[in-house]
Amino acid sequence: MAAAKPLQDNFGRTIDYMRISITDRCNLRCTYCMPKKVRLVPAEKILTFEEIITVCQAAADLGIQKIKITGGEPLVRRGCPLLIGRIKRIAGIEQVTLTTNGILLGEYLEELLANGLDAVNISLDTLDADIYRKMTGCADVSVVIENLEKAVKSGVRVKINSILQKGINDREWESLVNLAENRRMDVRFIEMMPIGCGKKYEAIRGEEVLWALKKKYPLAEKELFAHGNGPAVNYRIPGFSGSIGFINAVHGKFCASCNRIRMTAEGKLKPCLCYSDSVDMREILRGDDPEDIRREKVRKALYKAVRHKPAMHCFESKEQISEDRQMVQIGG
Repeated sequence: MAAAKPLQDNFGRTIDYMRISITDRCNLRCTYCMPKKVRLVPAEKILTFEEIITVCQAAADLGIQKIKITGGEPLVRRGCPLLIGRIKRIAGIEQVTLTTNGILLGEYLEELLANGLDAVNISLDTLDADIYRKMTGCADVSVVIENLEKAVKSGVRVKINSILQKGINDREWESLVNLAENRRMDVRFIEMMPIGCGKKYEAIRGEEVLWALKKKYPLAEKELFAHGNGPAVNYRIPGFSGSIGFINAVHGKFCASCNRIRMTAEGKLKPCLCYSDSVDMREILRGDDPEDIRREKVRKALYKAVRHKPAMHCFESKEQISEDRQMVQIGG
């Protein structure tokens, strides 16, 4: 089969990356992502692995080459490593990566690597045990650090995703930066997006952290090449094995280079995180059509979502944000 032509939206952006949430369940309760009393989707409404594979096959037909598996916490769903292996074997899919909170990573790392996992992003906002427990509602940060070490030693590409909040973990940036001193990985600071409970927290601007970083490490230099699929701007500190990245989602608008779409665990295909607009893939996937017709409908729905991708988000104007679900309901 000939390689698919690049999939482009109405603004000429090539869309080759898809984030797929496979569950809205999580073994942590991070307040800005999964607040108390959040309504989870009934299990029967979550897409099956077969349905997810159908979507990935159709996406590959259209030119999507990179898949990120997210949640909730994707590793709480039984069979996640096998799903990654199945996606990786789809013709046209070049890369499959995973975002996790790291609690179960050590348990599944060997199986994930055996199934072809290309990279892992670990969400980690602090190394302080008390702050971690307060932010996540449970668990021991030492488990995450231990599993992080295992991942780095395995040779898989590792990135740390950190969100800083004023008065909570804003002083943690320095200890997080130090993780990259002797480890070949990226530590990335991501501005909190005003989605769900994220609207209630006073986030730290990326430029504030960068200013502090340059004050402590005046020889830090901006790198001229991208690390992976995201919009992070990376800096290299002399003597460090890893790098420090910044994803300024709110104050450093990078919509002009956006290359992604995302799908929730219940099959809502979202062209943009900021808006509630979506295409219902589950309705198509569970219809009575023969397999070939169903797959063609899935392709058309994917194409429709890409063509309806807006020019930019409006995170800087909270009153214009139409998405009112929590991040755990959408997919990180």
